[in-house]
Amino acid sequence: METYHKLKQMIAEIEPDMAKADGGNKAAGVRIRKAMQDLKALAQQIREEVLVKSKAAEGEKA
Repeated sequence: METYHKLKQMIAEIEPDMAKADGGNKAAGVRIRKAMQDLKALAQQIREEVLVKSKAAEGEKA
């Protein structure tokens, strides 16, 4: 769950840049694209953690 909370925090942190980029600020757009790459990596990490927990729970049932 800690990784999920990091993901939510990162999204909250880029919100001001979203408004700036919408207003035409190119630097904010660059920051958003970088943050999206970081979010993608974090989302992948969450997927892996969920898979490990799922397999562990599956092993306990057997």
